[in-house]
Amino acid sequence: MTLFETNFVRCACLSLVVLASWPNSVCALEEPTNTAQSGQHDPNTSLHERYPRYKLRKGDSFDLDLEFSPEFNQAVVVQPDGYITLKGVGSVHVEGETIPELTETIKSAYGKTLHDPVIAISLKDFEKPYFIATGQVEKPGKYDLRSDLTVTEAVAIAGGFTEKSKHSQVVLFRPSPSGGYEAKLINIKKLLNSRNLSEDLEVQPGDLVYVPQNAISKIRPYLPSSSMSGFLGPGVF
Repeated sequence: MTLFETNFVRCACLSLVVLASWPNSVCALEEPTNTAQSGQHDPNTSLHERYPRYKLRKGDSFDLDLEFSPEFNQAVVVQPDGYITLKGVGSVHVEGETIPELTETIKSAYGKTLHDPVIAISLKDFEKPYFIATGQVEKPGKYDLRSDLTVTEAVAIAGGFTEKSKHSQVVLFRPSPSGGYEAKLINIKKLLNSRNLSEDLEVQPGDLVYVPQNAISKIRPYLPSSSMSGFLGPGVF
């Protein structure tokens, strides 16, 4: 091996050691991905929210029944701009609202002409819950979210890690109500090695699980294969 190759390998190994010394724990990113919206929403609260209510999306539809005013009963569809059109009221923006919030919105809209309206809403057609797994997983793609699921389980459903995966820095991206995404770093390697999945975050509809590429797989094409074992020890990744 030439002096240049030896120095290059040593520098690469030093970089890997630095990367391996990063905190081996589940830790929050300092800021949401959408920095313009930071400060308006606590990502830790949202990312740990359990049993979240479904929020209306474009294209969803529901049946609206007014018990004492059946003339206003109707089938309603959320339009591409997030508005619905109500008989006798007009356009009302409802995208992003839960069913209880929608009920209050419609009650308020009809309350201007009806006395204390009694409203029943039945969600009819809606976007099926899903999550997306991408990056260094065997089968990247969009998957149905049919039951409670953690990040570790989501990776397994997507075929598991590839040989290029960086297990210690998996990122969970979650759509933020204020726009953009919130993010969380998860050290799956530590969770599995410790046999403690209590800090394994739960996946929610619309989440994206991203598995980055490890450093060694990026520089491997430039390293002499015969020299690797002499510089890389166990536990680097």
